[in-house]
Amino acid sequence: MHIIAVGLNHRTAPVEVRERFTFAEQDLPLAIEQLKQTTSILECVIVATCNRTEFYAVVDRHQLCGHYIRSFMEQWFHLPREQFTNHLYMYEDDGAIEHLMRVASGLDSMVIGETQILGQVRDAFLLAQQHRTTGTIFNMLFKQAVTLAKRAHSETMIGESAVSVSYAAVELGKRIFGQFANKSVMILGAGKMSELTAKHIYAGGAKRVIVVNRTYERAVMLADKFNGVPWSMEEAVRQLHEVDIVISSTGAEGYVLSREQVEQAMYRRKSRPLFLIDIAVPRDLDPAIGAVNNAFLYDIDDLEGIVESNLEQRRKEAAKIETMIAGELAAFKQWYKTLGVIPLIRTLQDKAATVHQDTMASLLNKLPELSEHEQKVIRKLTKSIVNQLLHDPILRIKEMADDKHSKEAMDMFVKLFALEEPLAQAAETERSAKPAAQPPRTEAGRERPHTVVSGAAPVHI
Repeated sequence: MHIIAVGLNHRTAPVEVRERFTFAEQDLPLAIEQLKQTTSILECVIVATCNRTEFYAVVDRHQLCGHYIRSFMEQWFHLPREQFTNHLYMYEDDGAIEHLMRVASGLDSMVIGETQILGQVRDAFLLAQQHRTTGTIFNMLFKQAVTLAKRAHSETMIGESAVSVSYAAVELGKRIFGQFANKSVMILGAGKMSELTAKHIYAGGAKRVIVVNRTYERAVMLADKFNGVPWSMEEAVRQLHEVDIVISSTGAEGYVLSREQVEQAMYRRKSRPLFLIDIAVPRDLDPAIGAVNNAFLYDIDDLEGIVESNLEQRRKEAAKIETMIAGELAAFKQWYKTLGVIPLIRTLQDKAATVHQDTMASLLNKLPELSEHEQKVIRKLTKSIVNQLLHDPILRIKEMADDKHSKEAMDMFVKLFALEEPLAQAAETERSAKPAAQPPRTEAGRERPHTVVSGAAPVHI
């Protein structure tokens, strides 16, 4: 088996490409279930954020899996692969494991060390678990990656000094106006990113903070936290001419502000400039707004480099986390190498437990006068003898799992302890318990054939 990661992010694809590969939250369960049905994929997790869309998979044939995942993307997003292949990257085995750990720790983010990605990776894993698309390998790997990321943020200073995307957006506003003291700022959206943005704007002394959301009640709740003013979306469009800065981060599928709406506002502003910062993916603001006279539009890609001075300390801390990742990678590889011997060890332990139980039953039949305390002592001591006898063989077979002759060692282990029959019975029980494989299906539930594409998948595809 192999572990692969295929995706695109802010380094390989501009926002106009990334926004075409976003998942609506309600569609993710169906997407991950369909990905699991793709040829050769045994386990899978989808990590989708504003700056990345990544597909992690445990596969049985890594040579073609990059192509299978591209076929899935082609069908799901209704885009020919020629439009996105050049933006994709692919990591395999150690590279994929290390990449996931770097992502979860915030080292691969646009803003180094940001913590929001940790929650997003954790949520992606939990969703995959809920829909039964993970198994032994990803259950271990993703838990390890999340635990590592928590350690990274608690044991280093990677999170010191504010450098989130929302902070970068506010810093851009400061560069434009110098300060917010006499400015009106409109925030479109009332989610986590918008709340962080409001926090930074409020701290920057904005004269007026306006919160706009499709659900007016949520706009009221966020505005109340920062002495702001809630507006409905209709009111925001009608009074757009009254604000100086618009920062948008909604989950809308289409544009929330059009060029025509901004043109009407600019006419009423009498040539006073309007600055609009779009940190949503897919974008909230029509890119054509940038062509409107005195309307200055920035998107999330324009934020890179805004907080360079604050990032220098984080880069130093990132080196410490890279060392931690190297240790976790080694630990995972060691765990993975022992997977093959775990069934042997479990079978040996079960056999020993059966022998112990049978022996105790025979003993109690022959010595019925033993008190309950005496039985308990004998049971405990005899079990200790069994465990001590098994300790060294189990330890040695684990060590030999990393040896080039591991298969021969495991075969000898099975023969020495006569485990052939119980292993065969366990395998048959497992086969009987597995449900019959279901054919892949489309959104409408119809069967669809797997798309097989020839060729090998390079590291960058």
